Amino acid sequence: MAELAPLLLSAFILGLLGGGHCLGMCGGLMGALTLAIPPEQRARRLRLLLAYNVGRIASYTLAGLLIGLAGWAIASSPAAMGLRVVAAVLLITMGLYLAGWWSGLTRIEALGQGLWRHIQPIARKLLPVSSLPRALLLGGLWGWLPCGLVYSTLLWSASQGSAADSALLMLAFGVGTLPVLVATGLAAERLTALLRKRGIRIAGGLLVILFGLWTLPGPHQAWLMGHGGHNAASEQHQHSH
Repeated sequence: MAELAPLLLSAFILGLLGGGHCLGMCGGLMGALTLAIPPEQRARRLRLLLAYNVGRIASYTLAGLLIGLAGWAIASSPAAMGLRVVAAVLLITMGLYLAGWWSGLTRIEALGQGLWRHIQPIARKLLPVSSLPRALLLGGLWGWLPCGLVYSTLLWSASQGSAADSALLMLAFGVGTLPVLVATGLAAERLTALLRKRGIRIAGGLLVILFGLWTLPGPHQAWLMGHGGHNAASEQHQHSH
């Protein structure tokens, strides 16, 4: 679990600082969902907003589990190295996007348009929202909205070679997106403005780029692993004496 901790942090930061992109993709939908709450349900707005987002995060976690199974299936094959390289490049790309230096990540979203065309009519039938189960189901469908940030994070999570780890990473990513989207639904401009400050986005982007460089296979990992292994061997040798 200790080895997974920095990856979980990275996934959380991706979600938290990807809020600007989330607002562009989901902000309008969030506003529409909030306005769709019937007048007699206005007092339950926060609970309905949380239900939307729990459903959305659950769909991310499920997608992480499914694609993680594919990553696990190729974990012992040469393709695993290729997947890791692609995931590292995408992670660096996400860092560049979060810092506002390059927005090429958005081109990946076209890949999911076909699936969303089939899901969207079902989602529309759930409006207006009148109950928590309805909100939860709508959120679950909303989680499949085409998003380059989600797709890239999915591929990165799959490169871990474990379905459980992949699901946990997507869960952390989803939790990271929660503050911005709930704040948007509640019209909490201060939090939204804070997370969109350029300095915060650049700092987060640089941190994600560093995680991407660490993920990238290469001599730097061999040196660190060898250094760790050497230290472990030295300690074992000392204990034996």
